[in-house]
Amino acid sequence: MNQAILSEKEALVAQITDQFKSSQSAVVCEYRGLTVAEITELRRALRAEGVDLKVYKNTMVQRAVNGLGLNELDEALKGPNAIAFSEDATAPARVLSKFAKTHDKLVIKSGLVEGKVVSLDTIKELASLPNHDGMLSMFLSVLQAPVRSFACVVKAVSDAKADGSFKVEEAKEEPAQEAEPEVKEEA
Repeated sequence: MNQAILSEKEALVAQITDQFKSSQSAVVCEYRGLTVAEITELRRALRAEGVDLKVYKNTMVQRAVNGLGLNELDEALKGPNAIAFSEDATAPARVLSKFAKTHDKLVIKSGLVEGKVVSLDTIKELASLPNHDGMLSMFLSVLQAPVRSFACVVKAVSDAKADGSFKVEEAKEEPAQEAEPEVKEEA
């Protein structure tokens, strides 16, 4: 019987380890005091962003993170915790922070981004970033700005030529004068 329980625990630790390895980010939060309806609302908001919220025994999570060399997370693994795992580096922080603004009983404790333990301040900074699609949109607008500006200038020149208000003055060529060599007078 003990051997079966031990193998189940080892399998659970392996599963948690795999989740940490395969996720771009993971955020540890305490949910003490939230009602079932509030937790359901939180799970629904997280699921809409592709975030998976899991509740594990702290000892199992501690074994997994210690196996990965992430001992800094041990301090956050006290009390009733849930861990939000995601392929998106900003989604868990963004959704949990937004939810915590209206539900003061949800406490964000620590997190992991791209395999590194991050502080609460870093999680708050990540929460202020837009999602992946929003970042791509911002990046594309930055790339399009020079092209858009150039197109506006070309259109303005074209419109001015059509109105006849744009005149190109031809440069008059003056014959080039040869430079006379300087003569040094010796005294």
